[in-house]
Amino acid sequence: MNMPRPTWRAWLLTDTPASRRQAALGLAYRRWRRFSGNPLSVFGLSILALLVIVAVIGPWIAPHDPLRQVLSDRLLPPGSAAHWLGTDQLGRDILSRIIYGSRLTLSIAILVVVVVVPIGLMIGTTAGFFGGWVDNVLMRVTDIALAFPKIVLALAFAAALGPGVFNAVIAISITAWPAYARLSRAETLRLVQADFIHVARLQGASNLRILLRYIVPLCSSSVIVRATLDMAGIILTVAGLGFLGLGAQPPSPEWGFMVASGRNVLLDAWWVATIPGFAILLVSLAFNLLGDGLRDVFDPRHGD
Repeated sequence: MNMPRPTWRAWLLTDTPASRRQAALGLAYRRWRRFSGNPLSVFGLSILALLVIVAVIGPWIAPHDPLRQVLSDRLLPPGSAAHWLGTDQLGRDILSRIIYGSRLTLSIAILVVVVVVPIGLMIGTTAGFFGGWVDNVLMRVTDIALAFPKIVLALAFAAALGPGVFNAVIAISITAWPAYARLSRAETLRLVQADFIHVARLQGASNLRILLRYIVPLCSSSVIVRATLDMAGIILTVAGLGFLGLGAQPPSPEWGFMVASGRNVLLDAWWVATIPGFAILLVSLAFNLLGDGLRDVFDPRHGD
């Protein structure tokens, strides 16, 4: 009699995987089940997936040129067929500027994360792994950086470097890395005394191999969760710099600058500042919800 073949779900959830590939896929599937069990986290992921899609195909779906000025159409309210979200003081279509602004805002936030995560991870894991004077020097530098309020320090560096997207990325990155260094150091101090690290040492593995092969990958999950949660703060900082004129410069359709340009007509044309402000709120909320879901998934107190 032929035995029934296991279903793909049973194959993924088996307690005795036959290969590394099966074990990795099973772990990923368990984590996805836990993540998808939280509707708010799925909502956050859906909003961000939509944002990425809009940012990628923005030039093909934007109804108008975001920089085109039509003074005869200035301050049109939302709801018209030609301008669904209305127009600003110069007659530019707000929907088109929101779409193009998503590309700029998302690019800045991703650039900041790409810069600060490797720096913080490298400093934190090195300090926690080697200890001694290396730990003291690196952590005292981190403490000095943490002593200053992030937004104030970002404003100071942005003002010193001058306005612009690249300078905004540098200013935010300088203020954002210490939190990742602290987190990765704490994770490293926990991992460095684990049995498998001692076994690796006994087998002749060098410090560099242990650090790069074991410590850094195991610290990455916590750092990625922290980065996802910090994306909301990064987007708000980007918007704040744009609002103060220290970020993207006009006529760039950056959301923070759009809010700033609409504050003078807020009582007469509420949509000029409110709609980009709502976009900032929605994306920040989505990142927070996604980060909460990832934190639950990677929480070591939960079994996989």
